Amino acid sequence: MIAYDLVCKAGEHRFEGWFGSSSDFDDQKSQGLLACPVCGDAEVAKAVMAPNVGRKGNQQPSARRSDDGAEAVALANMPEMPAEMVEMIGKVAEMQAKMLEKSDWVGDRFADEARAIHYGDAPDRIIHGNATINDARELHDEGISVAPLPLPFVPPEAKN
Repeated sequence: MIAYDLVCKAGEHRFEGWFGSSSDFDDQKSQGLLACPVCGDAEVAKAVMAPNVGRKGNQQPSARRSDDGAEAVALANMPEMPAEMVEMIGKVAEMQAKMLEKSDWVGDRFADEARAIHYGDAPDRIIHGNATINDARELHDEGISVAPLPLPFVPPEAKN
């Protein structure tokens, strides 16, 4: 199945049509089987549409100039971001990376390790790892400080 955004000529009403193939659309149009569901106009054409295809995870966003000349970054399914925002996110990423260099990765043992540190059963140090929202709430209720990382993090064992 293929979905097309369609538009009628008379009222310029946009609507969606589903077809078995691209040739099915052409066949139905040539036989006069298509009509606008709003006004009934039989002169229907494919509307310009952008496919909803996400970028691959290993691709970098592409920078380009917007109408006002400012550099913007396009991400899949998101509005363009101004260069200032991209710069700010880059600075946050740098700060997070520096912080993580001084922190021990404990993986899924985060909640247990945080408790051990808090109660003096493990050496005092900064750690990071995985925790569920319930783990985080329980740690908070016990008076143990936890905070999510501001940006996504790739665990060491998952890196290429």
